[in-house]
Amino acid sequence: MSTPTLAVWKLASCDGCQLSLLDCEDELLALAGQVRIAHFLEASSDVRPGPYDVSLVEGSITTAEDEDRIRRIREESRVLVAIGACATAGGIQALRNFADVTEFTSVVYASPEYIGTLATSTPASAHVPVDFELRGCPIDRGQLLETLCALLAGRKPAIPDTSVCTDCKRRGLTCVMVADGTPCLGPVTQAGCGALCPAYRRGCFGCFGPMATPNIPALIPLLRARGMADDEVDRVFATFSVATFAEWRGKR
Repeated sequence: MSTPTLAVWKLASCDGCQLSLLDCEDELLALAGQVRIAHFLEASSDVRPGPYDVSLVEGSITTAEDEDRIRRIREESRVLVAIGACATAGGIQALRNFADVTEFTSVVYASPEYIGTLATSTPASAHVPVDFELRGCPIDRGQLLETLCALLAGRKPAIPDTSVCTDCKRRGLTCVMVADGTPCLGPVTQAGCGALCPAYRRGCFGCFGPMATPNIPALIPLLRARGMADDEVDRVFATFSVATFAEWRGKR
């Protein structure tokens, strides 16, 4: 039986999710004994040709070249996993979806005619079938290892689809919105970070994107009651997963 092959790809992103894989350190060494890392430019210049058993894709599609690359990656991959907010939701760069990208380039670049970019930033799933998604900015290393181990074992990864509030309750944390009046997106954000921010008495700011069925209309009055003006509410949803939050808010 041949050793499964793993490929890691980067599109428009900051490399943070790839670094999460490298940060696994000891676990990554153990994983390397079970798979052959055939393409991972962040870690090695040794590149092997496909096809690949599992491909991890970081980053959103923002150029015509990205569109071509994600289709080629899909063709070469038995299983395609989108990792991080950029690959699963278009990322912060999806703010361009709600404005005029031509105006941006004309202001930022001295010669905008040389800039080749799309008017939108979109997730991998908008262009090709994706087998699994890992949320976060960056992704959680525990979820990443669970996903890779599950795929190698031929089972479905055990990744939660509930809200961050569930993590708070499991950790025995006091609700920062109820106790402190701190605005928090935990009730509508997918679990996975272990309620990191509420554990430090900070409100969740939604880096894992919306949960499966977020009740955003019910949360917005609570945010306003805790001192947030309408423009502040708009800004707090316009971060890591701005495009997907906008869909649930009916603002697209």
